[in-house]
Amino acid sequence: MPPAVSEPEVGAPASVQSVDRALTILELLAREGEAGVTEIAADLGVHKSTAFRLLATLEAHRLVEQDGDRGRYRLGVGNLRLAGATTARLDLVTEARPVCRQLSADTGETVNITVRSETSALYLDQVVAGASAVQSHNWVGQHIPLHATSNGKVLLSELDDTELKRAVPVLPRVTDRTVTSRAKLRTELNEVREAGYAVAVDELEVGLTAAAAPIRNAHGDIIASMSISGPTFRLTEEKLEEAVPMLVAAATEVSHRLGWGQRT
Repeated sequence: MPPAVSEPEVGAPASVQSVDRALTILELLAREGEAGVTEIAADLGVHKSTAFRLLATLEAHRLVEQDGDRGRYRLGVGNLRLAGATTARLDLVTEARPVCRQLSADTGETVNITVRSETSALYLDQVVAGASAVQSHNWVGQHIPLHATSNGKVLLSELDDTELKRAVPVLPRVTDRTVTSRAKLRTELNEVREAGYAVAVDELEVGLTAAAAPIRNAHGDIIASMSISGPTFRLTEEKLEEAVPMLVAAATEVSHRLGWGQRT
């Protein structure tokens, strides 16, 4: 017997109920392999017309597809795209984790792995130095402004002007050091691209300094960034001069692990 389907909360908005039902359809097809509209409607406890509308929406996004001969539905190829994106991020974290641990131990600073998520930097992983006297903020899962971070500047550094405007439609001031001029941001991104790393001092938080370097895929595209961060009083210019080469080498090592510049 298939597990009972939990009903949405009483009084739940129609949009939330529709999302719940659509996800239930995907779970049903994952469990059963395929099903017809009548079976799906019965499983959801809704009229066939409602089930058909939900299936039509999922089909438009290629999350389900119909067997033309029998009119039954199964999971569509759109799920592979979503799964592939998730797998790529999991692979990134898996390959980067030991390198991040070593970098954190070598520098005594917190190390983060970040990717671009539309108009923000999404923090995927973090390694905190055990000997750090200052507890680091947990950034994992948070979306941070791209223009106010070293990670963000690395992720933006190879975009053209059209892509950059789409990724950073506005440049809000976060601190007095935040870059709010599009022309200045473009100048800084050019410098980041040439130098191979970015530094942000007090731009996201007063008292926080960070440096970041790019992580590339097998095609050489920047798909993520690796950063070290810590209190500004500790990450001085002298400390950064020592730590940045180690950061760049670590990010390059992760890039190699992901297939960039395959070494023989």
